[in-house]
Amino acid sequence: MSESRVAPWLASSRWATVPIRLVARLGSGHTPSRSKPEYWEGCTIPWITLADVWQLRSGQIRVIAETKEKISPLGVANSAAVEHPAGTVILSRTASVGFSAIMGSEMATSQDFATWTCGPKLDHRYLLYTLRGMAPDLKRIAMGSTHKTIYMPDIEQLKIPLPPPEEQQRIADFLDAEVGKLDAIVRSRSQQYELLNERIDSQVLRIIGRSELGDPDSGESLAAMRWLLQKVTRPTAHTSEVVTAFRDGQVTARSLRRADGYTNSASAEPQGQHVLAGDVVVHGLDGFAGAIGTSEAAGNCSPVNHVMFPQGEGDSLYYGRLLRILALQGYLTGFSHSTRERAFDFRNWDMFGRIPIPVASVDEQRRIGKQIKTVRPLRGKLDLFSERIAERRQALVTAAVTGQFDVSTASGRNVTEGITA
Repeated sequence: MSESRVAPWLASSRWATVPIRLVARLGSGHTPSRSKPEYWEGCTIPWITLADVWQLRSGQIRVIAETKEKISPLGVANSAAVEHPAGTVILSRTASVGFSAIMGSEMATSQDFATWTCGPKLDHRYLLYTLRGMAPDLKRIAMGSTHKTIYMPDIEQLKIPLPPPEEQQRIADFLDAEVGKLDAIVRSRSQQYELLNERIDSQVLRIIGRSELGDPDSGESLAAMRWLLQKVTRPTAHTSEVVTAFRDGQVTARSLRRADGYTNSASAEPQGQHVLAGDVVVHGLDGFAGAIGTSEAAGNCSPVNHVMFPQGEGDSLYYGRLLRILALQGYLTGFSHSTRERAFDFRNWDMFGRIPIPVASVDEQRRIGKQIKTVRPLRGKLDLFSERIAERRQALVTAAVTGQFDVSTASGRNVTEGITA
């Protein structure tokens, strides 16, 4: 596998490219046997798995300091897992392909990662930036129909430009500073959006707090969900949109793919139900899963979802946010089991619709709904803004690691030109 196949832009490097394995020790990881309980007792070694990739998706975290799971010294000793030194660079090579970081301390990884422990000719920060520059290319060449994978023989062939170590350090210092400026702008925008949502959530929480959920003596009432929200069922439509993503208290539609288990073929009837703008969609599987919101666009959704519409003049946006907060608080999942013989089934509307939720006046619902309607478009603008920043970050990294400009004279250049926080 040549560098021209993986990353064509490497051909413009000022420096010769070499296989990473020649200047860094290539390794990987493993999962100790789950059938041996003793391997999972006294776990003290940080263990990087795909569950930690979420930290890396934004591109703003360069050093992993904490992991979701740990493994034991006994588990390492009795498996192919390896405890790598601090400064080792990791690359996810299965499922979530192309995410990279530096180990902040001695850590092990699952088999889903390749690792490089740099020798004296390679700066670990420079290697990280080069791998991040290659991330889109690595995702493109990953193989597999269900779970994309870059296999170890291909990992062994990965090449990078290799300037002198002093130049590598200058490039890494430059990118630390300049990429940091771009990341700070994204964080500022994200914080503004989060603060606006927190202000709306606080108003909904006040309604919850003054109801019998928060204070049985408040006098504020509860009502069964079915008296406030009407269950609706519509036949699925042959559409290219499928509703699956729940985020920030809203449901969004995305383009249909055959892998989703839906079809828009004229010869087959899609499974599920049709959703219209303004519906409240509640995921009714696995104890609610905390996935609640209000649909933004028409589409088809899974049959395990409840599709509802407010009774009377109620506000859909308000109910979407209310139910999301109740789910996150664990209130709704408190009904997941009944004292009767049969377990509570969220998919059963007759049972689900009996869950009591707070009552708020129509005026209060509309006021909160209006605020949500104002804030919600900012999510799309924030996503677009983040994409543009990511493109600028990518261009800056690839140019720096291939020597397209001299970083020693480029310090202070305005990489944020045209961007406002």
